[in-house]
Amino acid sequence: MLYQINVANQHYIFNDLKTLLAKATPERSGDQLAGIAAVDATERVAAQMCLANVPLQQFLHEAVIPYEEDEITRLIMDEHDAEAFYPISHFTVGDFRNWLLSADATTEKITALKMGMIPEMVAAVSKIMRNQDLILVAKKCRVVTRFRNTLGLEGRLSTRLQPNHPTDDLMGISASILDGLMYGNGDAVIGINPATDNLQTLTELLKLLDHVIQEYEIPTQSCVLTHITSGIQLANKNVPIDLMFQSIAGTEKANTGFGINLELLQEGYEATLSLKRGTMGQNVMYFETGQGSALSSNGHHGVDQQTLEARTYAVARKFNPLLVNTVVGFIGPEYLYNGKQIIRAGLEDHFCGKLLGVPMGCDICYTNHADADQDDMDVLLTLLANAGLNFMMGIPGSDDVMLNYQTTSFHDALYIRQLLGLKPAPEFGHWLERQGILAQHSNQLHWPTELPKQFSRLILS
Repeated sequence: MLYQINVANQHYIFNDLKTLLAKATPERSGDQLAGIAAVDATERVAAQMCLANVPLQQFLHEAVIPYEEDEITRLIMDEHDAEAFYPISHFTVGDFRNWLLSADATTEKITALKMGMIPEMVAAVSKIMRNQDLILVAKKCRVVTRFRNTLGLEGRLSTRLQPNHPTDDLMGISASILDGLMYGNGDAVIGINPATDNLQTLTELLKLLDHVIQEYEIPTQSCVLTHITSGIQLANKNVPIDLMFQSIAGTEKANTGFGINLELLQEGYEATLSLKRGTMGQNVMYFETGQGSALSSNGHHGVDQQTLEARTYAVARKFNPLLVNTVVGFIGPEYLYNGKQIIRAGLEDHFCGKLLGVPMGCDICYTNHADADQDDMDVLLTLLANAGLNFMMGIPGSDDVMLNYQTTSFHDALYIRQLLGLKPAPEFGHWLERQGILAQHSNQLHWPTELPKQFSRLILS
């Protein structure tokens, strides 16, 4: 179907919905690399104006990737709930934006829509929103999940304690865990990116994390971020896996590049559920995503990277995850060139994920060759925290010594919690208070002059 509009005495024609979505996307290097971006700001505005007039119904009739060619498209279309969609079925994209920003769009009403919206609708409306719009609407959305604690509650901001080590040294990892706990980090998950996928090393890391959590009775969960095929092998050997991890994308072809498909994700989900390690809930999956992943594996089908990222959240919500993390600036400047593009992408991802019912966190980060710095990350962190982000990263000194990229630190979590009066997950907050680390009434951390005796054993053992 052709989409047409006249702007500034010029007639613009967009050949299909896929093209219109790409041309309407705020500027980013990945779409330029793919050759699908608007040629200039005027064409971008024309596409956004045209997109605003597209009925939401059209997205159900014109798939950006054909149903017959892609299992993610089939998942999206097959799981669409027509009854949930009905209240907004008469809207255009522009109407949808106006409604989301209105007082009538309450948390309860937005939540009720989640299975009635498909990712392409949500991506489309994000493209005609300013940053402040993305923040205001996302703030209305709450996605609460549980394993050994409760994540996503209003007034809370959780952290993933990321104690990576370039050689998977258990002593070095233990020191980082201790450092993070003393800053009140780790309620979302204590999660290690391993330097190797050797099953024996993975087993040792998982047993270390399980020992720390059980020995000190910490109400949190652990994860070693290995490929799901390795995770399934470990689960079948009854190795203590709390959360099953996998990086995912928004097309079947891109997921094939990751060595996965929906059937394998289901197998991993069921294997982790069978361990029954959750005490408060059974949200057992941890997914990571990022704009540009499909393009980097040549699995993008000519669709813009932000729309494909939104499609990724349909994959995630299929498996009831505890955590979904957009690693926003990690893939590099080929896809998000500078701080401005990273900030915009982080707000888009959080907005789209929350509307689709996904428990969104963000690795607020950049690579060393991107045109970005830590000030940009401070801005994005502050904006996302105001938007109701579920969790962020906590890494020693903001510098991951294993993955070699820049992200947020334990101290950054302290800053944003103090600034906005945000607290950790309630169960974890009570544990911090019992350890003498957090004064809950004032939301202030305190560092004892001597480490609590039980923590000293963490390093010594």
